[in-house]
Amino acid sequence: MDLIAQTAFDDPLANVKETTANLLHERDRRFSLPQAFYNDPRLFALDMQEIFTKEWLFAGMTCEIPAKGNFLTVDVGDNSVIIVRGAEGRIHAFHNVCRHRGSRLCVKDKGKVAKLVCPYHQWTYELDGRLLFAGTDMGDDFDLASYGLKPVHVRSAGGFLFISLAEQPPAIEDFLATLETYLEPYRMDEVKVAAESSIVEQANWKLVIENNRECYHCNGAHPELLNSLQEFDDTDDPRATESYKALVARKQADWEAEAVPWRLARIGKRNRLTRTPLLDGTVSMTLDGQPGCRKLMGRLTSPDMGSLRILHLPNSWNHFMGDHAVVFRVLPLGPQRTLVTTKWLVHKDAVEGVDYQPDELRRVWDATNDQDRRLAEENQRGINSVAYQPGPYSETYEFGVIDFVDWYSERMLSNLGHAPGLHLARG
Repeated sequence: MDLIAQTAFDDPLANVKETTANLLHERDRRFSLPQAFYNDPRLFALDMQEIFTKEWLFAGMTCEIPAKGNFLTVDVGDNSVIIVRGAEGRIHAFHNVCRHRGSRLCVKDKGKVAKLVCPYHQWTYELDGRLLFAGTDMGDDFDLASYGLKPVHVRSAGGFLFISLAEQPPAIEDFLATLETYLEPYRMDEVKVAAESSIVEQANWKLVIENNRECYHCNGAHPELLNSLQEFDDTDDPRATESYKALVARKQADWEAEAVPWRLARIGKRNRLTRTPLLDGTVSMTLDGQPGCRKLMGRLTSPDMGSLRILHLPNSWNHFMGDHAVVFRVLPLGPQRTLVTTKWLVHKDAVEGVDYQPDELRRVWDATNDQDRRLAEENQRGINSVAYQPGPYSETYEFGVIDFVDWYSERMLSNLGHAPGLHLARG
């Protein structure tokens, strides 16, 4: 099948959309994707068009724009987006494009402004996107109201910010409501970013997500992480041991007593939330398994909250513990380049150097991110070989990868206007 796929994409007259749809319909869901899905520039462009400009993307945290005038920018391929806090606490999102001659308005990742002013010719916009000033040279009949910033859909829930570049984004309400419920104990209006890192992985974005969706590789790759992390997070996992199930029962009773949500929640294949214990005797994803921050999050009274794991496809996974949280954002940069941004969150009143040490807080995931980077890059190099053909997934260890690739295939087919699901026939 992979040879057929490569031949189809080598044909300069091939219809990339039709070829992609046919390959997804024909694929065996028990196997990895054909080579072109991981390295072909035309298929990458299709990913950006049909996935990253049509789905809801994790963009950042509301705590990053706490007050009026605070903004952050996010680049989705060639599309730069501004997210800004306006009057009365309202959150707005706009294309980062001046309506005069198209210059970017905000050139920094984040900051605070009174108005949005284009650095090129000083066209000035209100924080709600209205054009306020375009200079006197535009003429007396120039209509300011016709040249406001172009809006982008933005939603917030549980301290998370999501954007969609689509004209009509897919439904997200069920996920947002669930997110609010599960993050209520953390009081997400009372957190701050304690540390942040960004790395570029020389690998396709799907390989980055696939690597995250399984812990098959953990024993051989992540010694720091396995000081605290369980390799599974569900008692229905066929690998789950009796000791893990007993630990889960004990911890769930504790969480129930604290009125903290813990049950596994799924919203399709796109979103998954579950609270699972860390290794017995550990309470946080730190090198020694002990709290990385002395001040607990929200209304929590115990650091022993396990890890609340939150998945949002196509571009985020997250871990919330009693003392701190770690959130991850994935943004494609090219067919074989992906930006992975990690942010560590703590209570807003926690004092750096007193309640937490940033270097200690981030030590485990700095190591893990670098290890995952090397794995994804070696995966990419192997896939680029003429010897690559789709290989079989383990339905025991890699069911999360299967779910992700199924989700990707279904959304791509749906967004291309094809009936999704037919590609699952062989599975």
